[in-house]
Formats: sequence, C-alpha cells, structure tokens
Amino acid sequence: MHIIRLVLTGIGIGIITYQSGLAQQKAAERLRNEIQEQAVTFLQALTPTQRQQTLFRFDDEERFDWHYIPRERKGLPLRAMNASQQQAARQLLRSCLSQDGYQKAEEIMALENVLRVIENRPQNDTYRDPNQYAFSVFGDPSGKAPWSWRIDGHHLSMQFLVVTGPDGAGQVLAQTPIFFGSNPAIVRADVPQKGKQVLKEETAHAFDLLASLDSAQVRQATLAAVAYPDIVTGNRRKLSLERMDGLRFGDMNEPQRALFRQLLQVYLSRYRVTLARQQLDKLTKAGLDELRFAWAGDLTPTLGAGKGWYYRIHGPTLLIEYDNTQTNANHIHTVVRDLTNDFGLDALEEHYRSTGHDKP
Repeated sequence: MHIIRLVLTGIGIGIITYQSGLAQQKAAERLRNEIQEQAVTFLQALTPTQRQQTLFRFDDEERFDWHYIPRERKGLPLRAMNASQQQAARQLLRSCLSQDGYQKAEEIMALENVLRVIENRPQNDTYRDPNQYAFSVFGDPSGKAPWSWRIDGHHLSMQFLVVTGPDGAGQVLAQTPIFFGSNPAIVRADVPQKGKQVLKEETAHAFDLLASLDSAQVRQATLAAVAYPDIVTGNRRKLSLERMDGLRFGDMNEPQRALFRQLLQVYLSRYRVTLARQQLDKLTKAGLDELRFAWAGDLTPTLGAGKGWYYRIHGPTLLIEYDNTQTNANHIHTVVRDLTNDFGLDALEEHYRSTGHDKP
C-alpha cells in the first residue's frame, strides 16, 4: 500500500490509503462486520422491553420517518438506557463515523444543554435534552437479510443500510440522509461551551470558495438575493429539484476547484473512510464537472448578524444543502442526500434482483 492523495478520483479527500479493488472490497467487508457486531452487541445489552422498543421490521415505514426538529420519536432514546447501554449505542454510532464526524455528532447533542440555559429551562427538562436521541434497528443485524439502523433527534439524524450479497459478502450500501445542525451556530451564552462552533468548517470553506469567485461567477452561482428560510428539501422521503443551478465545477479554475474539494471533503469526511470512498467513487462515475455550487443570501460571513445565507452542492447523484437563517442567522442546518440511493432504495433493488429474493 502507498499513502497518496485521492487524485485518482479527481476530487481529493485529504491523505488516505490508496487501495486496489480487492483491498477496497476487504475493507468494506471489515467495516460491515464491525457495524454488524456493534449492532448485535447493542441489542444484546438491552432488556426484552427495550429491544421491543428498538427493533422494527425492515419494511416498516418508520424507517423513512426522520426529522431534525425537537419532537417525540420512536426507537429507544439514550435517556432510557443505563451507562453500559449508552456506551454500546455510542460504539455503534462510532463504527460508522470518522473521529471528526463522531465528535461533531456528540457536540451537536451537547448543544441541547446550551439551549436549556438560553431558554431558561429546568435541568430535568426533556424538550432540550442531550439524551433525547433515539436509536432504532430495522431488521436483524445477525442474519443475512438487509438491515439498517438509525439515530434520530434534534439536529442529528443518520441511518446506515447493510446488504449481504449472494456470495455471503456484504457492505454498507447506504448512508443517507444525514443531517447535522447547530443551534447556536456560535455559542455566545455564558456557558462552558462559549465560543463553540460545531459546524465552523462547513461555513468557513463555503465563504472561502465564494470569495474566490469573480463577479461573473458570483452572478452565475447566485440563486436569490435573500436566503431561504430553511433547507429546500426539508425531511421529504423522496426529493428532486427541477434542475441543477449554480456554477459548475468544470467551469472553475484550479484554485477554485481546490477550494470546492475542501468544502466537499468537510461533508464526506464525516464518514469512515471506506464509506467516504463509496461516495467519491459514485461522484466520479457520474462526472465531477457537473457538480454545481449555488448560493443565496448575504455574501459576508457574520454569524448572528441577522443576514442569513444558504448554499448547496448539487450533482446528478448528490445534493448537499446548508442554511443559516433562523435565530437571527445563528442557527445552521445541513443535509446530505443521495439522489439515487437515499435509504438504500437503489441498492435494495439490485440486491433483490441479483439474489432472486423477494422483497419483504
């Protein structure tokens, strides 16, 4: 093996280990096994009543019911677990994310304590509660049928699908939707987290790219003078935008492309490197030049100034949205969607076709 940049894909995602096709397959197998083992360990740590609350049939419509607002959720929340069960749940989460992604997820949950203070809520309040994040498992992770798991709560929602092929090999074939949000975007309250910016890179790299554009490129990238009040696609199960707008990656100069790569890397590097490679490979096959960067709203990076902004990265297979307009423009929403394989629907179709298994 050699340590190189992922220039083979034309996109780059920092320094990673280049792998042959066989090595990538083995890495995917190891990751699949790790996630499966962590899911089984988590379920075994639960009581029968807790398992009943956590487990759903794989074909249950609940698998598609996700949101990023504070609300009651199905599944087993962290607050209903003891310390060892919480540790098993967090190990399952850690198995799918990079260290950076896992840290951001934990920091997003911890912001609920900040909101308790800002909103003057009591310590036992459950509306703003860092343990009000629900874990759900769909299907049987110890078997060979497709299964998935999800964490869902305020400003944090992710799910991962595992499919086993006809030869017994399997891999993680879906990792979207994935939603990360931050309220406040920058913590100004007099609390231990004061000054914290959980999604700082998502903001800074976008403004770096925007600042590199000339006036004609800014006009091409601009969707609207006023930012949208939220991400455009919301929490819809199926989504599509009528067309791809904005400035093409293929029409940027090389320094601008490098800045675009850095911004894209911020989102893909939330995942374990094996999962990031899967997304990079898919983007490359679809054509990187067709990825577009689009902007709406204010052109200056001042959090909490009341002038919000929105941007998106949109291509044939990928949609990333970022919005910062709420709470006086100090409240960020980000989402990554796979336009061909959200919830693993495309991977499942291929699985059932190749194995001859009936859909559940």
